[in-house]
Amino acid sequence: MVFYEILVIVYLIVAVMLIGFVLIQQGKGAGMGASFGSGGSNTVFGSTGSGNFLTRTTAILATLFFVISLILGNQTADKEKSVDEWQNLEVPVADQTIDSDVPATEQSIPVSSDADVPVAEVPKEDDVPN
Repeated sequence: MVFYEILVIVYLIVAVMLIGFVLIQQGKGAGMGASFGSGGSNTVFGSTGSGNFLTRTTAILATLFFVISLILGNQTADKEKSVDEWQNLEVPVADQTIDSDVPATEQSIPVSSDADVPVAEVPKEDDVPN
């Protein structure tokens, strides 16, 4: 389990680095502007060094991303899914069985809030005259 969590963290770091390296690279049309003296060819790595470095780094990161994706997919494919209580929302709550430590009886006895009046003598709404 620890291996899986470390692999997910490495996967996210590789993904962010891959996005960054892809965004840093210049398009193929950028060389045309540099040839007319726009000054875009002067980079930290020299006029052609950044292309090779960024291209190789992007290829390595893309390969790592792909390999880690396959490993993570293989790790999660063998796991059993846990049962979620919200999975089947079509069945009403009353129809579902409830596991309880207290056994259920067929007739539930209502509890009176008034201690002097027995439960059996409380009139029902239908019995009360208007």
